[in-house]
Parts: sequence; structure tokens; C-alpha cells
Amino acid sequence: MSYVECVNVDYKSTRKESFYDLQLDVKGCKDVYASFDKYVEVENLDGDNKYHAEQYGLQDARKGVLFSDFPPVLQLQLKRFEYDFARDVMVKINDRYEFPLELDLDRENGKYLSPEADRTVRNLYMLHSVLVHSGGVHGGHYYAFIRPTLSDQWYKFDDERVTKEEVKRALEEQYGGEEELPQMNPGLNNTPFRFTKYSNAYMLVYIRQSDKEKVICNVDEKDIAEHLRVRLKREQEEKERKRKEKAEAHLYTIIKVASDDDLAAQVGKEIFFDLVDHDKVPGFRIQKQTLFKAFKEEIAKELGIPVECQRFWIWAKRQNHTYRPNRPLTEFEELQSVGYLKESSNKAYNAELKLFLEVNRSKDQRLPQRPPDRAKDDILLFFKLYDPIKEEFRYVGRTFVKASGKPREILERLNEMAGFSPNQEIDLFEEIKFDPTVMCEPIDKNSTFKACQLEDGDIICFQKSTSDEQIAACRFPDVPSFLEYVHNRQVVHFRRLEAPKEEGFFLELSKQHTYDDVVERVAVELNVDDPSKIRLTAHNCYSQQPKPQPIKYRGVDRLSDMLQHYTQVSDILYYEVLDIPLPELQCLKTLKVAFHNNRTEEVSVLSIRLPKQSTIGDVINEIKGKVELSSEHAELRILEVFYHKIYKVFNANEKIENINDQYWTLRAEEIPQEELQMGPNSRAIHVYHFARDPNQNQLLQNFGEPFFIVVHEEETLATLKERIKKKLQVPDDEFSKWKFAFVSLGRPDYLHDSDVVASRFSKRDPYGAWEHYLGLEHADTAPKRSHQTNQSRHVYEKPVRIYN
Repeated sequence: MSYVECVNVDYKSTRKESFYDLQLDVKGCKDVYASFDKYVEVENLDGDNKYHAEQYGLQDARKGVLFSDFPPVLQLQLKRFEYDFARDVMVKINDRYEFPLELDLDRENGKYLSPEADRTVRNLYMLHSVLVHSGGVHGGHYYAFIRPTLSDQWYKFDDERVTKEEVKRALEEQYGGEEELPQMNPGLNNTPFRFTKYSNAYMLVYIRQSDKEKVICNVDEKDIAEHLRVRLKREQEEKERKRKEKAEAHLYTIIKVASDDDLAAQVGKEIFFDLVDHDKVPGFRIQKQTLFKAFKEEIAKELGIPVECQRFWIWAKRQNHTYRPNRPLTEFEELQSVGYLKESSNKAYNAELKLFLEVNRSKDQRLPQRPPDRAKDDILLFFKLYDPIKEEFRYVGRTFVKASGKPREILERLNEMAGFSPNQEIDLFEEIKFDPTVMCEPIDKNSTFKACQLEDGDIICFQKSTSDEQIAACRFPDVPSFLEYVHNRQVVHFRRLEAPKEEGFFLELSKQHTYDDVVERVAVELNVDDPSKIRLTAHNCYSQQPKPQPIKYRGVDRLSDMLQHYTQVSDILYYEVLDIPLPELQCLKTLKVAFHNNRTEEVSVLSIRLPKQSTIGDVINEIKGKVELSSEHAELRILEVFYHKIYKVFNANEKIENINDQYWTLRAEEIPQEELQMGPNSRAIHVYHFARDPNQNQLLQNFGEPFFIVVHEEETLATLKERIKKKLQVPDDEFSKWKFAFVSLGRPDYLHDSDVVASRFSKRDPYGAWEHYLGLEHADTAPKRSHQTNQSRHVYEKPVRIYN
């Protein structure tokens, strides 16, 4: 026997990655047999001193995990699935991710191990198995490549099919990423066609080489702990029992027997509509050839009801989707086998035979009695009682009535069932159906039961007659209103949008409540005088976060629409209390704009609210009154920034209504004088910061704040560097480490001081194109901001990245 450790492998990439530079995410592993120590190093911005993380939790930090030991069997979860907050969907990551046949966790002088770890243990692991997922996020297929004895021979386990496979199939073909189709005409200079591979490794299992003989060995019973032996034996017996039941299922019938006791136990507590939930009714497993009269004898033994006192009714599903006792078994049917009854009563609808056991008792409710003779015009009715003051609903009994009789003739009997005085005035209602809507209608006490279209198995609900004063004092004064409430009631938990993880308050509402009903109830709860100042946001059931867009004023009809999220239903809504009514706010456009100084540093984030027909020029004028400019004549512009690149310079005449402010950063800045005075032979180029990511095959990663700079026709890199250093105010010792490159479509071409920079850029566009830029390669030492400047309404915490 061996322990297995589960470690999640978290990675973000769009290119090939090295397994040895993986990031380990251990926060989700509760059953961890390998112990580890966490450490966090925090440095100040100048890098001169180190502080304790407890004191300075908001500076840059390098967080790691040091393991005290590793388990004999190591299981790695590659986390191929994640939630995409931008698109509001789950996605599968099919990026290429390499993993080795041998995994050395002692490499680089044991950098994964804590100082207290036992260094005499050799942590060299051999790949034992690869679990593969083929498909997408909404469906797919799992299979595995395994080498059971760690030999060179691999096997593919695909459902019931097992085949021999080469090592290349188990490793290289499961890395993921892209695959290139062979060219049909090799002689032609065709661009090869590449496509994403949707089959890739999902989970890896490694075995420590030194523990190979212990792990891959025959297991005797004595090697298994006693409590596990007991559990395995019990599971095996249960498995055998189920197997036998399944094999013999065609020989047996399950009979569900409901009685008055079951109805009384469930109605008003577990159910409110119909009479019983058969899933919670005792069942009897009876051989199909057993005669029904023998089954009645078993009931007599089990329930203590003599055979002669039993009368069984067949349940039937009606066209309106209700399920009621339909008719008693005939003498002929009671002489048949239970298998015959099941087939004749349920046809192909259900594998179970469902019966209602009618038991009549003496007045003291102690001794069972023979069922009364049933005439042709007798109708069996069931009764429920409603108390509008206590809002209680319960089953009180059943009785036979004559089809030609009238409801007023049984009022005294109903009062006796309810414990009322004999002359108590009561109102009667028939419970007709509840799916998809409730139908419960008053019964005319003076019409015949036949005229009321009542038949065997129908349900009559009754209550004390109520006065106008009582009606006004009750939330649900009669049976129909109460059943409507029960059918549609919904407890909704409301949370502040600014604190979506904090518990707020809850309200019991109706799914049929209108938009106005809901916001009015919320306004009362929050003591807000104007309900139109309440803005609601729906809940995303997948991300467990608020949806990106709020609910528009009267944008949905019912509460049920607010809670619906694809095929799931939530019970959470988020609220905001606005400073102006929502209808007015919806006529305005709110933009969050980050204002930057001449050194490209963010100074402040402004919330600009203007009519939707306003222009970028109006936004600029609004900003001028809120920030400090270098001069009163300074000109501003607004940029669209995404992932540290400038994608657009907005025209002053552009309307703000259609600007996507959810995922892009809008940046306002002064236009430098050198751009305003730019001559015909000069141009402004994009300048971005970047670094090469060693974890992603030296892929370029942009960071920091992008900007424009003017380059002149014959200007060399040496001259331009001095202007960049002055603009960004970078210290000499740090700036000397920077490299400069012309980057086109992600490929850097490094420049020398004597190179003429302008010759690399097109003259057609005065502001160039975002995919061609002057790249500044250096380490990212800037402090991380504690807020986001993009336009997403909610801040999502990035995953912790643990660098090895």
C-alpha cells in the first residue's frame, strides 16, 4: 500500500512550457501526506531591506512552498479547466505542456526541500501513468496510458479496450498545444496548417524510484489495515448484493405502499401538493410470481393489519400531471401475481407498483376494521386543512361520499376531522393541479359532487370561513393564495455588490414578484426612501461572483428571471444604493478613466458620468476640471489600453455611448509638446516594456505603462535612449541594464546605439500600429497596484503564483 499526494499544477501560457518550471498550487489539497512549510519574502521598492510579510503584506512578495518530504506516489493535477471571467464561461486550456519520463525533485541542490528535510532520501520519480482528457469543457472522454511495472511497455486503457502503445503516444502526443498537418504539395511554398489538439494530459502519476518495489508489488491481506479490510469487505458485500439484485431484477417487483400515516407525515412538511412522495414511502421487494394474497399476509406481519382489514388502491398519473389513488384492486386482481399487477397497472411508465392501503379504524383509532362495502356511486375523497393565521397546512383524513350527495352534507364530518365545533362555517376548495401553475378553485357546497366533477382520489382543501378583518390581517387568507405562495416562494440572499463574499440579508419573496416588487422590498429592508435608487446584479452560478452587467431598470419581468443562469437557478442577488434614480443613471454613461502624468505614472482614477450622446471631447473637458495640468493650455487625449499595449487613440468627436468600458483601460494624459509640434519627417511610435518569460520558452511578456514617443528622421537609438531615460526618470545604474528592440508581431530585433530608429517604422500612420513597437526589455520592478483600472465592475483576485 502507498500514500498518494495530489498537487495542482497551475499555469498560464499560450506557448510551450517546461515541466521543471511549473507552478505548484497546493491550496486545494486537503489530504496531503507530504508535509511542507510555506515562506514569504517581502522586499521594499528599493530592494535594500527585507521586511516580514506580517507587517508589510501589501508590497511585492515572492511566495514559495518548501517540502519536508515527498510521498512514494506523486499525483499531479494539470488544471486544464478554469473559469474565464472576461467571457463568463468555463474554458479548457489546451496549451502545450511538457512533462518528463523522469522527474528529479532533488535537482538544483534540493531547492524544493526545507532545511529540515531528510536529504538521504533520493527523490527521483518515474512516470507511471498519464490520464488524458479528449474534448472540450462541455463534454469529452477520458482514457489513460499506464506502464504497470515501470517497464518500457505502455498500455492504453480506453474503457474496456486495452492496447499496447509506444512511449511517444503516452508522452509527446499528450503534451497538448498545436499540431501541424503535413503538406499535400511539398513542392509548393505553402504555409503549413496548424490546429489545436483537444486531447492532452490531464493528470500525471509518478512513483519514486527508491519505493518502486514497495509500491509495485503484490498486496497480501495482512498488508491492509484492519479498518480498511472491514470496509472493503463491506463494500464488496454491498457490491455483490447490488450485482445480484441487478441480475435478478427481472424476477422481482418493488411495491410502494402508502397509508394515511404517510400522508399525515408528509403533507404540510415535506410536500404541499398531491398526497405523498413515493420516494419516501417504504418499499417491499417481492418476487413477481408471488401471489398478491401472499403479499397481503406479509403486510399483515409487517404493519399489524389483518388481511381482511386491508383494501389496496392503484395510483394513477393524470393528464394534469397529478398522481392520485384511482381505483381499488378487484377480486380478480387480488388473485393474481404481483408481477401481473405491476404490468397491468403501470404499463411501461414505472418499474414500481404503487399502492394506497386503505385502513379503517374504530372511533378510538386503535383497532383496524373491515373496509366498508363500496357502492358504484361512492367516491373516495381526501381532505387537507389550512389555517390562514398560523399558515399551517396538513392532511386530516379521507371519506367516501355519494356522487349524488352535496358537500354541505359532510360539513359536520369535516369539522370533526379538523377538531372544530360542529357548526363551524368552513370554505371548501378543490386542489386540481400545480404544474406548471397552481389551480385551486372554490367548491359550491350546494351542488352535487358529480356536478363539481369530483372523482376517486380528488383532494378537497378546507378552512374556517374568514371575515374581512381576518382577511386583512392574514398574508394568505385562503387556500388558493397560500398554495400559490408555496409554489412560487423563494428565499433570496442579498449581498452588497462592493462586498460580494460577505453575507448580507435575506428576504422571502415570490418567484412571480415583479421587478418593482423586488426593489421595493429591498428598499424597505435598507431604509431607502426611493426604490428606483436600488440597482440589482444577478449571480453567476459558475464563478460564484456577480455578473459583469447589472440588471437594467425593469429589464426583467419576474424574480424568477433574475435568478435564472443558463440551466441553473441561484438564490443570490447583489445590490447597490445609487445617488440618483436608476432610470436617470441609465440615460448616462459612466466611464472610469485613469489619469497619467508625463512620466506615464498613474495619478488618479476618475469616474466620469455624462449623457450617452456625449463625445470624447466632453469627457476631456470634464477631466480638465478634476486634475492638475502642467498648464492651462495643456491638451488631453484618451487612449484605449489593454494588456500593456495601446490599441486606440480616441477621436474627440467619437460618441461615448458605444465605448466598451468593461475590459479595457481608458487612460487620459497630456499630449506632449513634441507631438503637437511634430514635423512632417517625424512620427510618434509605440513604446512598450517587456521581459522574456523563462517559464514560457522565452515568450515576450509585456508589463508596465505603454506610451508614445516622437522619433525624428535621422535620430539614432543612442539619442532616443537619453530622451526615454529623462521622460521615465530611470536611474543610470538601472537604465544601463535595459535592452532596446524593434518588435514586430512578437519577434524582437535588438537595436544598436548607432541604428536609425525611424527607418524601422512605417510612415503611413502617424501613431503607428500596436503590433510594431519599440520594446524596452528589463526586469519588472515596479510595485503592483492595489486596484484595477480596467472597466470591469468587479475585482477578481489573480491566482497566487509560486515560483520554484
